Amino acid sequence: MILDSELERAKEEIERTAASFNESLESVPQDNLLNAYAPVDGMIRIVKENLDLKAPITASSSYKHKIKKEYFTNEVIKIIRNNDTYTFGSIPIILPDGEVANLQIAKSIEKTAENLMILRLVLIAVTLVAMVPVIISSRLLGNLIISPITSMIKTMAEIRQSGKFKRLSLKGKSGDELHEMGETFNHMIDLLEANFEKQKQFASNASHELKTPLTVIESYASLLKRRGKREPEIFAESIEAIHSEAIRMKDMTEQLLLLARHNEQWNIEWSNVDVTEFTQASARAFQNAYNRNIVVKSDSNPVIKTDEQKLKQLLFIFLDNARKYSEDDITVLIGEKDNVPFIRMTDSGIGISRDDLPKVFDRFYRVDKARSRKTGGVGLGLSLAKEIADAIDVDVELESIEGVGTTATLFFR
Repeated sequence: MILDSELERAKEEIERTAASFNESLESVPQDNLLNAYAPVDGMIRIVKENLDLKAPITASSSYKHKIKKEYFTNEVIKIIRNNDTYTFGSIPIILPDGEVANLQIAKSIEKTAENLMILRLVLIAVTLVAMVPVIISSRLLGNLIISPITSMIKTMAEIRQSGKFKRLSLKGKSGDELHEMGETFNHMIDLLEANFEKQKQFASNASHELKTPLTVIESYASLLKRRGKREPEIFAESIEAIHSEAIRMKDMTEQLLLLARHNEQWNIEWSNVDVTEFTQASARAFQNAYNRNIVVKSDSNPVIKTDEQKLKQLLFIFLDNARKYSEDDITVLIGEKDNVPFIRMTDSGIGISRDDLPKVFDRFYRVDKARSRKTGGVGLGLSLAKEIADAIDVDVELESIEGVGTTATLFFR
């Protein structure tokens, strides 16, 4: 920009000088005009087409550069770098005799070039000096950013090597993305550890539950081998026990397989269902199968979108629990609460204590183990019901008073 400015100034200067020359050449001698317009640190000359040239006129003895004689047909403005740096301008003029010549002016801009060089050196020096804090701050910032990631990698490696769940140590609450990433990582570890513990407990409980019927079957099979042929009563008792335990193992295995599924594997088939009609049909089927009286009442006739088979399975689980733990009629009420349809099933059975109520949806949890063993329960029914309810968007509420009865309500979201 500075050099362009110098060129622009040189152009304006030579154009003004040429205009004055054209006006004054006839009345003022040429040498006098050249001396009058000679630049302080440069030269002025007139070059004819035949390169006839007198010595250039200079206003300073310090001007030492020689410029090659050259005639131009057009106006020329440029910067020439030799031992010195200067602007050079050439513009055609008409001499008094009618001949066309070039008025050429050269002016040193060495000071400007030196200032530019100093400016370059200053900018380079400032850049180098500025790079020091930039590099230091970049290193510190890099360490600040990389530190949580390094800690996370180290924690992952320790988890892989030790097999134990570990968490990141988060300092403060910065709220930035890295802190959020650390919190997410810790939350993920919490979920993994919880699921791992549940899986371990599930495997332990499953093996324990399967061990019992297998032991019973083995014992009765051994009894059959020893005395079954001679004693018909023992034969009948053993066959009945083995058959009962085999059925219980089959049911338990089916429920375990269902519980092992994820929500994506439920293969839900949505359809519109008339709740009253559907519940009445399901209750009749259950009543015919188990010869138990079920009273169905309806305060409204809602239509919902759900999976019929999964909903029927869900109803049968709660009806089956009511059948096992109650000898009286089972009441089913269909209604709406705050425009939310529900099915409420009530029995007058043994009920569930307040301490046990929050745990009944856990796998293999049984409120009365002796009673459950007698009725064939393994503590998977309500856990399976919770899984099915989540899969078809149903909220389950369980209310119970020990010795009075239990009420299970299905709310359709």
